[in-house]
Parts: sequence; structure tokens; C-alpha cells
Amino acid sequence: MKIRLLFLLPLLVSLIPAAPSHAAGDRYALVIGNAKYPDADSPLKEPINDTRDVADELKRDGFSVDVGENLTGDGMRHAFDKLYGKIKPGSVALIFYSGFGIQSARQSYMIPVDAQIWTESDVRRDGFSIEAILGELNTRGAGVKIALVDASRRNPFERRFRSFSAGLTPVIAPNGTLVMYSAALASVVSDAGGDHSLFVQELLKEIRVPDLMAEETLNRTKMGVTRASRGEQVPWISSSLAEDFSFIPGAAGSRPTATTPPPAPPAPPPVANNPPPAPPAPPAPPVAANNPPAPPAPSSPPPAPKPQVEAALPPPQPPAKPADPAPAPNADGGPSAAALAEDPTIKGLTAKIASNPDDVNALYRRGQVYASKGAYSLAIRDFDDTLRINSKDVEALNNRCWTRAVIGDLQGALKDCNEALRLRPNFVDALDSRGLVNLKSGAAKNAIADFDAALRINPRLTSSLYGRGVAKQRNGSAQEGAVDVANAKAMDPNIVQEFASYGVR
Repeated sequence: MKIRLLFLLPLLVSLIPAAPSHAAGDRYALVIGNAKYPDADSPLKEPINDTRDVADELKRDGFSVDVGENLTGDGMRHAFDKLYGKIKPGSVALIFYSGFGIQSARQSYMIPVDAQIWTESDVRRDGFSIEAILGELNTRGAGVKIALVDASRRNPFERRFRSFSAGLTPVIAPNGTLVMYSAALASVVSDAGGDHSLFVQELLKEIRVPDLMAEETLNRTKMGVTRASRGEQVPWISSSLAEDFSFIPGAAGSRPTATTPPPAPPAPPPVANNPPPAPPAPPAPPVAANNPPAPPAPSSPPPAPKPQVEAALPPPQPPAKPADPAPAPNADGGPSAAALAEDPTIKGLTAKIASNPDDVNALYRRGQVYASKGAYSLAIRDFDDTLRINSKDVEALNNRCWTRAVIGDLQGALKDCNEALRLRPNFVDALDSRGLVNLKSGAAKNAIADFDAALRINPRLTSSLYGRGVAKQRNGSAQEGAVDVANAKAMDPNIVQEFASYGVR
């Protein structure tokens, strides 16, 4: 339901001259999902969908992405060699892996689908050491190395060893490395049987939040997974980054430094009998990808200045240049384009769009940022342009559905969600969004059906759980609805306020 803030990386603007540049062309990613292991009882359900979602997000972000599904040993070796060949000094290299992993001899290994593993020595022969891969990337000159590993699953190979350690082991990695496992060291989680893993859902939700450094993004992911699983799954993070790095460009450059103090506000003109202007509203906080902000309260335009009264003495001075009037808000009550024009991320995206009006990634990303700041009509305009270029962009359809639902265009929102689900059946975010549309439309039974479908895919989707509870209460099942609402509030204490911001109370 909530706006999905994808992490685009085409614009890194640094205000510190000595900071290294990580342009889109210097960012490389290898995304691997292994699901069909002959030794397993059945294919894993999560890795392929997770891999495709992560790859899509990175492509939107300007990464050069290679994707591998159900790779054999030769396939994984070729994929890593191809990644090594792209690396230049100072590059960003990111690896995402979902599948089976095993620890052996104090190292963690990613396992290809054709591995023949009966002893621990087979692990070292057929597996791919995470440490060795990060070391090779470092040797090739990668400045930032990121490994996101969703491989803390009970696998079919370990039972063959006389003694083994479950889960993964710590990574001893070179400087400039950020590693995250989906679960704690030496622990495992079961494949939930859904279409996506909890780890990837929380990762993508947090990675889309603007103005966060990468370490904070992963720490927020860890907190989200821990909270959603009620402490049963606690990811592990290791960082030796020697420089600031943000998944969303502009975050580092937007922070004031000693060498770039913020400009002083202009002095107001002398106006007789006028009260001082009200202080500006504080900026909206960062918003998670699937967690949009409350719509901002409409701001009233400043009162018209009264005519200046001339004094007899002393002689009149030349009139001061009047200050520029405050930008008027949009019709939806959100900030105007002029008010947001100097936002670092929006400014950079607007420049890209000016140079190429059909830059679909920049249009989509700016729409997300506008929505996160409550500028809903501006967001819809950018999503309109995104869909004009690619009418089958399901992410843009879902985002426009949600944004339209928030501002009350329920008929248009329903049309967008239906189209997104036609193009991608069981798209959990679109089911969640359509549940909101039906809830606001008074179609409680349809809302319950949508939220039920979303929760079958992701049982820990708090917004669907709360929305279903409200819908059940409205449909006459007060006791069942109260249970859903209570469980959702236990998972996320802010969920009531969040839905109130959508107009659902």
C-alpha cells in the first residue's frame, strides 16, 4: 500500500572535495538467486522473486546489474569473473545472494545448485567463499564492497556431516566492506513458504529511505526484521567502511559541514505594524519505502503586508527590497515545486529530467521523493510521465494507486491497482494498496479479501494486518478485528497514526 521508495544511484553529489565519486557507471552489482537444488526436498520459494526485486531496484538506481538464477558452479564462477573484470579503482561493488549457504573452516560459502556435497571438504571445493570474493574485489580496486547474503537457511547438506555448525560465520573482510546476513551468526531461519523473504522485504523498505548512510540503512533493516519476527530472526552486520556511502545519492552531500555552513536567512523588510512571520514548518522526516508520511497540514499564505507608514523625522530612507513571497502550496495542501526546488535530491533529479525529459528513472524517483514529502499532486504528475514512457511499470502503477488513494481519488486508484495486479499477479504491495482503496471506499469485504491475500504472501505485513482488522470491525466482526488491530499495534506502535494520515480512523 505504501509508497515504495526505490534507491536510485545516478546522482551522487558530494560537498567535500576530497570525497571519492561513485557515479552510476562506477557501481556494479551481481544478484544471484539459487532455488532449485536437487538435494532439497523442493525448490525454495523465496530466492527467485527476491533476486528479481533486488535486481529491478538496483537497475532503477543506475547500477550495472548482472542477474543469475539457479546457477551451477561454472555459472557462478563465470558471473564472478565477469564482475571482477568490470571493477575499476574506486568502484562500488555489490553482491546479493539468496540460496543455501554453509560455514566450513571458519568461512561462509555460497552454494551452487549442482554442488555435490557429502563432506566438509566438498564445501570448500564446490562452494564460493564470501571472504575470498570480497578479497578479490578489493584487490581489483573496489572502494566500497557490499555483500547482502540471505543464506541462513537450514540446508539439506549439513545432515550428512558427522558434526557441523548451523548458519554462517563471521566475515573477515578488507577495509571498505559492509556485510549483512539475514540472520544471526550460527543460526538458521526456515524458508517461510511465501513469495518473498522477510529480510528482503525489510531491506528494500529501508534502502529506499532518502538521506540515510548505508550503515544506518542496514541497522534499520535489522531492527525491522527483529521487530517483525518478534525476536526470532536477528540479522548480523559487519562494517569496515572507510567513507560515507548512501544508497540514495545526495544524502552525504545534504548534510552541512564546517566548510559549507548553511546560508543565513534573509533579513525581513521593515514593515510597520506587521507581526513577525510564522517560523517555517520543520522538514518531513525520512520515510520508509513502504511507510509514507502523514499528509502535511495545509499552510496558509502569509498575510498581505500593510502599507509602510512614513515618519516625519528622520528623512525617509530608500525602501528595502521586499522579500520574495512564500511559495503557495499545491491544491492538495502539500508543498509546491518551488518550495522543494532546493532539496538536494529533487534538485539533482530535476536537472537530469531537464537534460532528458524521458529519463524514466529520474521521473520515477522524483515522484517518490515528492510523495514522501507530501507533494502528492507533483508525485502523481511524475508517475503519469513514468507510465507514459512505460505503461507496464508495475511499481509506478502501485505508487500512483497509493498516492491517489491518499488524496481521495479512489476510482483512479482502483484502476491503477487492478492494472498492476493484472501485470504482476500476487504483487503484495499492490494487494496492500488496493486493500486501502477498498477500505476507504467502504467496500469492507473486498478490503478483507485483499488484505487476506497480502498476508498469505507476507504474514508480517503490519499495514495489511491493521487494515484487515479495521475492515473486519466495519463488517461486523468486532472481536476478530480487534485481535488483528492489537497484533498490528504490537508489531508497530505507530500504525494507528499512519492509517489516520490516510484518512482511515
